[in-house]
Amino acid sequence: MPRIRVDLTNLETHRESIYRIRKLVFIDEQAVPEDIEMDEHDATARHVLAYVGGELAGTGRITADGRIGRMAVLAAYRGQGVGREILLSLMESDKRSGASRLCLSAQCHAIAFYEKFGFVAEGPVYQEAGIDHRWMEWSE
Repeated sequence: MPRIRVDLTNLETHRESIYRIRKLVFIDEQAVPEDIEMDEHDATARHVLAYVGGELAGTGRITADGRIGRMAVLAAYRGQGVGREILLSLMESDKRSGASRLCLSAQCHAIAFYEKFGFVAEGPVYQEAGIDHRWMEWSE
């Protein structure tokens, strides 16, 4: 299996790559409205880009208050550990800045994935962009 590389970046440096992945996954595949998908947190969040064998495969972000989001892996790379590496990279970048709590809004089909990393689902299922979600939190 080709090696997965995850690079920490920002929107200014890699806007085109970040938005291309998110457009394909969220807007095209899941029909999330573009005005919801691209938001005010993008400019200040820390972003990551994942590569498999040098090819762009996924992205994610974490905001200054420890909220992980916009985790997206291109269809051709799903099931290969790309999401795992993106999440671990985001978690590690936040731990280095001293955070001990993280949170995210998980699509319900992905809850079991996040639970593998210690996230705990809290509260009821709610709709975000027409997709069922649950709030999840992680703490050391």
